[in-house]
Amino acid sequence: MPTMQACPECEDEVQISQSARLNEIVDCAGCRSELEIVALGPTVLARAPEVEEDWGE
Repeated sequence: MPTMQACPECEDEVQISQSARLNEIVDCAGCRSELEIVALGPTVLARAPEVEEDWGE
């Protein structure tokens, strides 16, 4: 049974599956933010970091 967690950006409900893992990325349907699961039990969501290019480094 999935659980619901409030989005840290817009406070909309985000569905988290029972099989969710630490550092998994989920999307908020309300504000379309990418969120990262930063803790489990209780589940804590934070805005996912932006992906940066390494420019061949």
